[in-house]
Amino acid sequence: MRHIRLDGALGEGTVADTAMSRSESLDPDSGDGGGRPPAMGPDSPLGRAVWRLRSRGCWDDAAELLTPYVQQHPQAAIGRAGLLVERCMFTSDGWQAAEDALRLAEAVARVDDERGAAACERGQLAYAATVLGVRDRTDEARAALGRAAALLAPNAPGRALLDFRRGLLAENLSDTPESARAAYRRAHAGATSRGDLLLCSFTWRHLAGLSVREGELADARHGFAESLRLREELGFLVGMAPALASLADVEPEPTATRLREEAARLFRLLGGVPSWLADHLPLPRSPDTRDARHEPNEPDESQAPDGGDGRGGPGRPNTGTPRTTATD
Repeated sequence: MRHIRLDGALGEGTVADTAMSRSESLDPDSGDGGGRPPAMGPDSPLGRAVWRLRSRGCWDDAAELLTPYVQQHPQAAIGRAGLLVERCMFTSDGWQAAEDALRLAEAVARVDDERGAAACERGQLAYAATVLGVRDRTDEARAALGRAAALLAPNAPGRALLDFRRGLLAENLSDTPESARAAYRRAHAGATSRGDLLLCSFTWRHLAGLSVREGELADARHGFAESLRLREELGFLVGMAPALASLADVEPEPTATRLREEAARLFRLLGGVPSWLADHLPLPRSPDTRDARHEPNEPDESQAPDGGDGRGGPGRPNTGTPRTTATD
């Protein structure tokens, strides 16, 4: 069975990066900042808090930080929906919460870019349900991403993410790798131009997966290594185990074993996230395993890419091809 990638399908770039002071209150009832959209970019207090939780796989907690703003600020509603869709991709759970958040985001969207971003998340949720075997929603995924393409301007901030997700559909639902490659390259160019390094980690990863299909192992090794490097630099802890596992599949021994063992260690520290990776890693039971999602002394994942906010996902079974899945 051919495996699908969920990497960037998790929704990079859905949280708005608005220009507000770092010191602005996060309280929506505050007299100083309550009437204006909250700053959610990577350098804002709210953006840093959301990123810190999200990068550890604490999507519910991250989404809760945005909840006070969702009725008045469409970007907050879209960002919250994106976080809960990403949770579905990594855990195969929380579908109803993501659906409810999406309906709210669709209801409060006011302009085409907001409607397009909400449609992009709708397509991602349908795609996740399909590739994770929950329910076949292929037609819904295609229709939603097509609607997003019609609504988003060519230079809209969410265009690169949309291109990436259309690449996922082309590769994993339509089995048209050349179309997927073209979409991934457009996404990579867009992410690079905007400094969205997390999305770049996804495009590198999926382009590398296509290289494996063609037997171009040197290109694949380079792409997987770049993806891992970016995730390490950004502190995207929840996306590092899949990146390590994919790189292991194209490295010789003993490097491959070392990478898989490190992936298994991170998987255990994060409490078994992403869930789809469990069957593909060496996972000896340890009585003192900690859950790093709420462990304050783990590495700092607070540094998001400049000008962007990304997402990540799963890996492939070890069948001779790397774990670059439709989920991460």
